[in-house]
Amino acid sequence: MYVARFSYAIKPIDRDRALDLLGQEVAAAREQGMEARLLVPLTRAAGGASLQYELVMERLDAFDTFREQGVGGEAGTRSWMRELSALLLEPPAVELLRIGAS
Repeated sequence: MYVARFSYAIKPIDRDRALDLLGQEVAAAREQGMEARLLVPLTRAAGGASLQYELVMERLDAFDTFREQGVGGEAGTRSWMRELSALLLEPPAVELLRIGAS
């Protein structure tokens, strides 16, 4: 199992729109049988992310497929990404993590 974690820096005035857009991505991932969650930090270090989104996948190749076509196909995903990108103060930080066996 793998986790892709995206950390976003946005202006406070754009928070509601960013939450809406990231909520669309969470819904799209869940519709495709993936586990996804939107994280809203209650506290954060200076320079920390305003919002985070996590996607849990069984296979790492699912990451590329979802990022290219996950929100309404290829055209819908590109449109969604352009709209979200307009709100970002900097490119998102992306971490790919493997869930360790316990």
